Amino acid sequence: MTADRVVVTGGAGFIGSHYVHALVQLNEARVINLDALTGTGSLERLTDIDQNPAHHFVLGSIGDRSLVEYLLGRYEPCAVVNFAALTDGPAGSPDQVFRTNVLGTYELLEAAWKYWNSLSGRKREEFRFLQISSDKVYGSLDGESRFTEESPYRPNSLDAASKASSDHLVRGFCQTNGLPVLTLRCSNVYGPWQFPEKLIPKTIGHALQGERIPVFGRGENVRDWLYVDDCCRAIDQVLEYGRSGEVYNAGGGNERRNIDVVTDSCAILDEIRRDAAIGPHAGLIEFVEDPPGHDFAYRMDCGKIQRETGWGPEVPFTSGIRKTLHWYLENQNWCGRILEACHPVEAKGLKRESEPRD
Repeated sequence: MTADRVVVTGGAGFIGSHYVHALVQLNEARVINLDALTGTGSLERLTDIDQNPAHHFVLGSIGDRSLVEYLLGRYEPCAVVNFAALTDGPAGSPDQVFRTNVLGTYELLEAAWKYWNSLSGRKREEFRFLQISSDKVYGSLDGESRFTEESPYRPNSLDAASKASSDHLVRGFCQTNGLPVLTLRCSNVYGPWQFPEKLIPKTIGHALQGERIPVFGRGENVRDWLYVDDCCRAIDQVLEYGRSGEVYNAGGGNERRNIDVVTDSCAILDEIRRDAAIGPHAGLIEFVEDPPGHDFAYRMDCGKIQRETGWGPEVPFTSGIRKTLHWYLENQNWCGRILEACHPVEAKGLKRESEPRD
């Protein structure tokens, strides 16, 4: 994206931190990175750009409207990219999830709308608010071959319901207030630095320790896996070429059953780090009860984003999974630290910004 300054919220999270790195390392933009570090955010994801003048980290919440207004007025970005969200897992209670994902998004939108109204000319025309959403807002496939951007919302979990609610708020600010918005709904994103409780890193961590690898149900649930670098490219393409007010699906074209993802991961681990005491890692798989609200299958039609922006996934699952596994093999210490610190993360020595820093 050809941009001067971008405000990224949730930029210490998994996908957000990869996107921040992409912008900073390509010298495409000055990044103002706002993250409350209350969920699975980790400053370690940003260590290598901590001193880069193109990256400015701010400890704070999207629900703090006065702080967001200050940052927008101070740095005058051409875009706000909202990754900030909690899930109803180990990092957040349902109450926290809705306060962040729904009320927080509302406060962020109010601040963005006020800022946009203060702009004029080309700056006003080019400004965009991009909401990063998920295929889970569609619920589970029910008689459809694939989800399109017109598929109805049928969220089946509190997490998905909160994301659907924030999507509706984004649309409402566009339709009612004219705010130029875009929404990107991604399939299952994977890659380095993902929270260790997610399927692939959890499989790796348990396998290395010789612990049982839990798989929900019989592992028949289907997901479409999108490598994180491809996700970041989709964000760029939608910001550059997407039409205001539109929604875009982005999937990796790598549809796999969960059990296949786990057994593939185990096979690669057998190949690169076999442990005679453990034996074949797939022998550690243990089927556990399927939790309520666990959707059976997600499949998305990504024709719209390909037609309108030229985006398509480039990383095959076979190479993406190997890159991911090698990274986790080398970074198990980080996994232990973030698991220990996520209830919640305390950012010692960081204070809310009150004075501008360049």
